[in-house]
Amino acid sequence: MASGTIVKGIGGFYYVKTENDSVYECRARGKFRKDKVTPLVGDIVEISVIDEEKKKGSLDIIFQRKNELLRPRVSNVDQAVIVFAAKSPAINTELLNRFIILAEQQHLDVIICINKIDISDEKFYGEIVDVYKNANFDVIPISAEKRINIDKLAQKLYGRISVFAGPSGVGKSSLLNAVDPSLKLNTGQISTKIERGKHTTRHAELMEISNSGYIVDSPGFTSLFLEDISKEELQNYYREFAPFVGKCRFSGCSHVHEPQCSVKEHVGREISHMRYESYVSIYNELNNERKK
Repeated sequence: MASGTIVKGIGGFYYVKTENDSVYECRARGKFRKDKVTPLVGDIVEISVIDEEKKKGSLDIIFQRKNELLRPRVSNVDQAVIVFAAKSPAINTELLNRFIILAEQQHLDVIICINKIDISDEKFYGEIVDVYKNANFDVIPISAEKRINIDKLAQKLYGRISVFAGPSGVGKSSLLNAVDPSLKLNTGQISTKIERGKHTTRHAELMEISNSGYIVDSPGFTSLFLEDISKEELQNYYREFAPFVGKCRFSGCSHVHEPQCSVKEHVGREISHMRYESYVSIYNELNNERKK
């Protein structure tokens, strides 16, 4: 028996990197299918070695996961690196906020990278950086092309499992290649007509970076549906609300309609108008979904 981590899964085969740095191609035991359990990249597992020479094994045990993401399908992630571009395509803050909510729901640390700052006006992306820094997020203005602040991102990845997320065309793969050129990830071209990148990443895979951590590069996408989040818990995923929640006049305040709401009183000061308006929009969306 040997313990390890699933680093890749393709066509029913799971590639497990063990503690001695060997990678075994494994099939999962039938009991997982019977129990409707699908092994995921990132799972800590125990395997039986069937053929040492050919590095073949059987996946026997999946240990309890600390978290599980749906897209990409990956488990036991430490942090989310959410990548948007300062320009081409323009930052969609509504989409950025949704990425953050999903990361917060899974108790992931959040790093926000604003890429392509070399082709954007600092005044524009600087305002967005300030909004999220003031909301207590770790924000890195960065350029894969000019290698600006690549060292700062590399330090954040050290010793951790990080999932890279963001819409197509923002340069996730380019950033990863800048951090570790040995990855040699494919990068897509941006269509000047529709400003969407080609989907260059085909499956979730844990990739080791300079022997210092793992990253997951994931397919780009342009919308996120918050199906498993209730309107009542949404406030928990806007971290700048935390000092004011519980101080409203009414218990169970939604921070949308009620008077004498402590959260609303701080909009425009500790809470940005943009972030609050995003909260209200998503709250109403979740409220309408419940009524259906």
